[in-house]
Amino acid sequence: MPETRYARCGDLSLAYQVFGSGDVDIALSGSFVSNVEVFWTSPEFTAFFEHLASFARVLIYDKAGVGLSDPVAKVRTVEERAEELEAVMDAAGFERAALFGLSEGGPASMVFAAAHPDRTRALILMGTYAMMPIPFDEAPWEEIVERDPSELRRRISDAMGEKYTPDLAQMNRIQALGRGIRDSWGTGAAMALFVPSVRSRQQLGMIERVSASPGMARATVAALSGMDVRSILPVLDVPTLVVHATDDIVPVQLGRYLADHIPGARLLEVAGHDHAPWLTQPEVTLAAIEEFLTGAHAHQPGRRALRTLLFTDIVGSTDRAAAVGDERWHALLERFDEVARETVERFDGRVVKSTGDGHLATLDGPAQAIHCAEVLQSAVDALDIELRCGVHTGECELLGDDVGGIGVHIAARIMAEAAPGEIIVSSTVRDLVVGSGLGFDDRGTHALKGVPGEWQLLAVRHGGATATSPEGRLAAHPTPAMSTGLRRSDRAMSVVARRAPGLVRGMAKLSARRNPA
Repeated sequence: MPETRYARCGDLSLAYQVFGSGDVDIALSGSFVSNVEVFWTSPEFTAFFEHLASFARVLIYDKAGVGLSDPVAKVRTVEERAEELEAVMDAAGFERAALFGLSEGGPASMVFAAAHPDRTRALILMGTYAMMPIPFDEAPWEEIVERDPSELRRRISDAMGEKYTPDLAQMNRIQALGRGIRDSWGTGAAMALFVPSVRSRQQLGMIERVSASPGMARATVAALSGMDVRSILPVLDVPTLVVHATDDIVPVQLGRYLADHIPGARLLEVAGHDHAPWLTQPEVTLAAIEEFLTGAHAHQPGRRALRTLLFTDIVGSTDRAAAVGDERWHALLERFDEVARETVERFDGRVVKSTGDGHLATLDGPAQAIHCAEVLQSAVDALDIELRCGVHTGECELLGDDVGGIGVHIAARIMAEAAPGEIIVSSTVRDLVVGSGLGFDDRGTHALKGVPGEWQLLAVRHGGATATSPEGRLAAHPTPAMSTGLRRSDRAMSVVARRAPGLVRGMAKLSARRNPA
């Protein structure tokens, strides 16, 4: 993790980090969902910013009232946010930088670029807007919809133009986000709308709590309706790249508005629904940013290879966590992680990453992956949890210890189609295991979200073959280490949990894994 320092901005202290090397300086002005230290515990965040750091010096910071920076009594104006950007650039020694405006950090970046073109090398605007035309106030919204559902759309069309007007479903998502922030900040409900691909509500709730207090979150939302920098767009005189996910909770029409009204701006739309750029086709976004700033791809892409992918997911994890309580649930997740890694290793596979309440693993072949999934489903019975699993074999991009590409997306979508206790596979897997003794039941053709074409899916038939380990031992039952409940170390950790924040525990364990003795 880069060293965290503090910059002075008037009477306030702002936490910031600088890392990387290169001829380009990039200053990120991000969302109010931010904590410059905790975010490094996310593998996706780390991979994204390590790529940027391979060709640039990168500056990230927590805005006033957010993360590790000083609290504020009231929400800051967009001009004050631009002053914060200037303060951290001064402290970091960034004379001239490419400004990366993410989410509601975008307007501050645009204001700074307009006021200080001499200090702005370029603008990268991701998932942001010049104004948020959709009101967050719940009562007026309900009154308008009850009176005439098309009235609000007409108001937005009058302000921005029909081309840039979101539909009613998009507006409803924004309203749901506003309610989640106002009424249940800290539970993960709001973040689940920002990053729907992250399935662990406990993890999302923790991110909310370490980023902003409920009051600060509410104040930020209240300020969005009054934020409007449309008037400065025509005077922006810096190279600009606009990147927007097509199904982002911030409507893509607002990104198109920016691209059409900033002179010479380029627009890149990426398929996806996550608001965080490190979760929505990051390889596409990173390649575009690198080429935009350097004119080349200095960062070498990962090589491609055929891999069998196994995705697992705990069924009903949110309800289960609520039933057993946070401490017990975190202990169960730790034990589940150990069991999953032990099982995958027995089948000569590798756990690539944890998804919060599941895993992505790679194995040498599809039959091994299916047998591994069967053994794992049996093993976790002792933990009183149930898994759904998905298996697919396809070409992947090998990114160091990670894997990426369309094959990973297909495997994740296949897993999402599985019922509790099921192992769902693609027809590719079925064709590759002919003669293995495995049996399958047809589940029909499916359109997998974000994946072209129709896909035939099949469920592994229980009892179709005896699952054996690679060594030939019967593996229909878990080993003693698997079948016991919480071990002594788990019980000890449960005691520690009552005396230490869950975040500290998680970071300590992550550090231990990354830096083994």
